[in-house]
Amino acid sequence: MTQRIPLLSYSHRIEAALMRLKAAVHYTVGGLCQDVADDKEIQFSKQATAAVSEITFRQCETFAKDLEMFARHAKRSTISMDDVKLLARRSRSLHMHICKRSEEIASNNQEQREKKRKKPAAAEGRKTAEEDPGTSDI
Repeated sequence: MTQRIPLLSYSHRIEAALMRLKAAVHYTVGGLCQDVADDKEIQFSKQATAAVSEITFRQCETFAKDLEMFARHAKRSTISMDDVKLLARRSRSLHMHICKRSEEIASNNQEQREKKRKKPAAAEGRKTAEEDPGTSDI
């Protein structure tokens, strides 16, 4: 007789995913605290690291809710870069950083679209030259 492993309910799966996410945030914050401690020649207690981790997690939850509400207010189901810029508006340095990164991403996306457009055109040009050697530019 095989032993059945009970399936987790939806709420248990959500709770498990939330715990994994909190652990990942705590691990990352711990690493960042260690980097700062090494750089500034100070130490962070485990309690201080845990507090920073908890604050970070809660702030991310607030950000996620705000972003969702911005998109919903605009009658969209997708969060856009404009929503992220709106979220960062209260911190001048963060807003400037987000705007700069947004411009970089837009520029990279434009370059990728141009490359995709050029590839089929270049392949088409080669086919024409191969089919009719008399039309070559040589």
